[in-house]
This record gives sequence, structure tokens and C-alpha cells, in this order.
Amino acid sequence: MPVVREFTLPDLGEGLTGAEVVRWLVEVGEVIAVDQPVVEVETAKAVVEVPCPYGGVVTALFGEVGQEVEVGAPLVTVAVSPGEGEKPLAVVAATATAGPAAEVERPLVGYGIAEPGRSGRRRRVGVGGTAAAPVQAPVRAPVPVAQAAPVAVLPVISPLVRRLAREQGVDLASVTGSGPDGLIMRADVERAVAAKVSGPAAGSVAGPVPQAPSAVGEVVPLRGLRKAVAEKLGRSHREIPAATCWVDADATELMALRRQLNAAAGPKVSVLALLARICTVALERFPELNSSVTEDGSGILRHPAVHLGFAAQGERGLVVPVVRDAQRLSTEQIGVELGRLTEAARTGSIAPAELTGGTFTLNNYGVFGVDGSTPILNHPEAAMLGVGRIVAKPWVHQGELAVREVTQLSFTFDHRVCDGGTAGGFLRFVADCVEQPGLLLRQL
Repeated sequence: MPVVREFTLPDLGEGLTGAEVVRWLVEVGEVIAVDQPVVEVETAKAVVEVPCPYGGVVTALFGEVGQEVEVGAPLVTVAVSPGEGEKPLAVVAATATAGPAAEVERPLVGYGIAEPGRSGRRRRVGVGGTAAAPVQAPVRAPVPVAQAAPVAVLPVISPLVRRLAREQGVDLASVTGSGPDGLIMRADVERAVAAKVSGPAAGSVAGPVPQAPSAVGEVVPLRGLRKAVAEKLGRSHREIPAATCWVDADATELMALRRQLNAAAGPKVSVLALLARICTVALERFPELNSSVTEDGSGILRHPAVHLGFAAQGERGLVVPVVRDAQRLSTEQIGVELGRLTEAARTGSIAPAELTGGTFTLNNYGVFGVDGSTPILNHPEAAMLGVGRIVAKPWVHQGELAVREVTQLSFTFDHRVCDGGTAGGFLRFVADCVEQPGLLLRQL
């Protein structure tokens, strides 16, 4: 007889306590293979697919799309043949009873993301007609599960369609899909919304019914990344006595150096890479700024390595990828890593571990066409350098008025870790290196 195995949401790492269900990748009655992704979830760090360590027949799904599931709570149950179709992942065991000697076979977070060529039509058993050959050992039939009733599977795939329906109060069970095999499309939900707004009144001729304007605006729930950002910035604003100083700098020579470097063979060097290299050198001179105040506020932890965070715009909003051990990398190597992480953030494929552990942040808000900012620190970091747009401006150069490429540098710091003299010294050193990049040679 088949044995029912319960698979719970594993610890996805970095202290995360739960995740929101974005999309189910399997259905009740479907035959799945060991390590096959069964659900796509959104954490405070990224959207990832979660593979199941059991192979067999899915007997129940736990959690609706949009619902928050806690670590350790059930995700799916699977009917497996005794002694077959089981291969628990070490990551799963780490959250349960496995000891430290458990063998790590494959990382869970990020595994199975965006696998090309995987068909959206899956094998099912006990759902009309003859069952397709299972991936693992044959299973006689779906096994009823007493723990919870299976989640109804609706003919909709896109999480955007589900979210639109949820926000507009549309019951997807009452919507007729216009897509292939009755698939519910975005247009179907929009028609349902329009029908709700302009439905015919009883006893009157069918036609649009004027609606009184609502006195209450739309409430957008804080979830996933947006919720994590709100909590982290709120904590930073409450706990850190931050101060900001700024200076205008003539970046003409820095831009000329970049053009010279990019004229040679090899990877192109970005302005951000040059600024990152300047920051690593500056932090060697002012190590107190590469630090954080301890959780209980009793001390200052100085970090031996520079894990350089930088602001990047991703498909889920603004994120802060981290370049590990930036002080050990050349300018070219930093540029390559910045490019890789930026692309991963843009496509949503960045791993959660690559968004944590920063010790200092570089924020290039000049890409948005603005000159200055007073950002909130990325808790628990103690400092952040902001860079505005580089633009041609009148500037006194060597005693004469000239048109130069000028930028504004702003520096926000935790006043608990240093005084204004240290912060000013750091910012002045960075500005001097921007204006005279050759000064870096003294530090290399």
C-alpha cells in the first residue's frame, strides 16, 4: 500500500520565517518525480521554486495563492510506494531532526528556477481516462488525506491574473476562461470586473448603472519584498541616529580615466565599478565606517571584509545585491560582478543569499536623473555613499571658469560609530579620488 508523506515548507535560509504562495506548479492527482518543483513562493528576498523530496502522487496541496505559509507548515502530501520515491534534501532535514552530519546533496534555494522547456501539462492519475506512465514507481491510486482538504485547482496559471482577481474581489470559480482548455486570462478577469461595476439593475433595462464615487481609496497590502523593505527601513529610522554630509566633486578626470580604460581590450568598466573601487580603498583608511552596532547596543562590530551592497532596480522593486570581499577584487573584477548581480536582479533570478550580509552600501541614484538624496541606512550597516547624476556644469578649474562634469556625493552615517570628523574625512577622500583618480595609486 502507498505511504503518505508530508512535505513542509523548509527553511529557505537567511532567517526567513515564511513565504507567500505565488503559483502552484502541480495539481492533486498528479504524478511527480523526486526533487520536482511543486510550488513557487515569494520570500522577503526573492521568488523561488521549491522542490519536493518525494516522488509519487500528489494527494493534497496546502495554501491558496497569496497565502502566507510559515516554515515547517505543510505544503503538499505525496503518496509513495514503500521504500521508493523518497530522497529527502539536506536542507529539509536541517529544519527538522537531522544532525549536523547530514549529507548536502543539492541546494534548495534557487534550484529549479526558470527551467526552459518544462511543459505546463503534467501527468495525472485518477482524473478521467487512462493514467499516463508515472515518473517513479507505479502508484495504484490517489490516497485520501485526512489532514486537510485538497485545494481546488482553478484553470488559471498566471499569478498576475490571480492577484488582479484577488485585488478586485473577483471569484475565479465563477469566471469562464477564454484561453486554451478554458484557461482564465487577464481579459476574462477584467470583463468580470466591468460586469460587476456596470451590471443591470433589477427591473430596469439592461445598461450601465452609474456608480457613486468611493470615499475610500484602494488599500495595497504590504507583502513579500515590499513588506520586508518597509520593516527594515522603519527599524533603521527608529534605531539609528543617522546624519548626512555632502560635497560637489569634479568628475571630469574620472570620466576621462573610464574612457581610457574602456579603449583597451577586456570587459568594460562602469562608473559604478570605479566608485566601488574608491569606496573599498576609503574604507581601508576609515575602517570604523565598515561596521555595525551590536544587537544589544553595547558595542561596535568592525567587519574585517568589505561586502559592498549597491542599489539595483529589479522586477520586484529596488533590491541591494552584495559584492562579497570587494576589497580583494580588482576594478575590472568588481565591474564584472556588478554586471552579473545587476542582471540577476533585473530578471528576478538573484539568489536570496546574494541580497544579504552587506557591510557598506553604494547608492547610485544619479541613474534616476537626480542630484542628491538623504537615504535611510540599510540596517544594520553604519554608512552609505550616495552618488548623484554626473552633468556638465560651470566650474572654477585652475582659477578659470570652465564647463566640467560635476556630481554631488552624499554620505549618510550612523553617528554612534563615529563623529563628523571621521565621516567628513571619508567623504573628502572619496571626492579627492573622484577629482584626481591617480591618488588611488598611492593606496594600491
